[in-house]
Amino acid sequence: MLDIDFEVLDPRFRRLHIPTARVDRLFEGCRWAEGPAYFPAGRSLVWSDIPNDRMLRLDEASGAVSVFRQPSGNSNGNTTDRQGRLVSCEHGGRRVSRTEFDGRVVTLADRYEGKRLNSPNDVVVKSDTSIWFTDPTYGIDSDYEGNKAESEQQANRVYRIDGQSGAVTVVADDFVQPNGLAFSPDERLLYIVDTGRTHHPDDGPAHIRRFAVADDGRLTDKGVFADCTSGLFDGFRLDTEGRIWTSAADGVHCFDPDGTLIGRIKVPEVVANVCFGGPKRNYLYICGTTSLYGVRLPVNGAAVP
Repeated sequence: MLDIDFEVLDPRFRRLHIPTARVDRLFEGCRWAEGPAYFPAGRSLVWSDIPNDRMLRLDEASGAVSVFRQPSGNSNGNTTDRQGRLVSCEHGGRRVSRTEFDGRVVTLADRYEGKRLNSPNDVVVKSDTSIWFTDPTYGIDSDYEGNKAESEQQANRVYRIDGQSGAVTVVADDFVQPNGLAFSPDERLLYIVDTGRTHHPDDGPAHIRRFAVADDGRLTDKGVFADCTSGLFDGFRLDTEGRIWTSAADGVHCFDPDGTLIGRIKVPEVVANVCFGGPKRNYLYICGTTSLYGVRLPVNGAAVP
């Protein structure tokens, strides 16, 4: 039987997909779909449509889609914290925000050393309640995904917000354009995408880097984990066994923890981000360019956050 929606590049991928499973198109009509975040209690998915300055919500039980928030500050990456609150990166607001249970949206970080951030892009919450986010310039490069402006930071960094004090510190400052990020299931490793090729097409990076994470939050560079073979990596998630499921130009790429590209999920649009959802965290939601897709897998996503 043909694996119509899958491509096996290594025998290890054969047990990670069901050949008869199909990629479902759940919604279309976005300009640039990004930042999916799943809420188990409500069985719902929230994601960003950055140029349209809105966030959308999918009711998993009914399949209905509605506008969650508009305007959204040109939100990009989203996640949930340990209490189940929405944490968002806003290009337009140039901040990391949190939506409280009563609906209020509060700022967690919008400056470093008194200067405005560039345009926070993607975010993840660690078990110690610290919040880690990337800050490239995509939201200030033009008015398409935010508001065109000059960088006040003059650098594109990765930051950490202390979960207790709220202090913002730099954890990595040698990226060209830091993008998606995620911890390994045991949080001993942090993976971070660099999409610097968007600004340096001849020799810019298009890879995922891997870092060892110390108990005090310091990072030790472990080198490049994987180079993208189709377009650029963007957002990604890990499953319970530490495999990376990452966006790419031709779909979703699956990497073994040893860095081997073992398989692909074929998607008819450039993919920006993914997340696991469903009651068993075995349904992979996929944000394509104009659409939201999904596919059921025989693997389970690592708990997020």
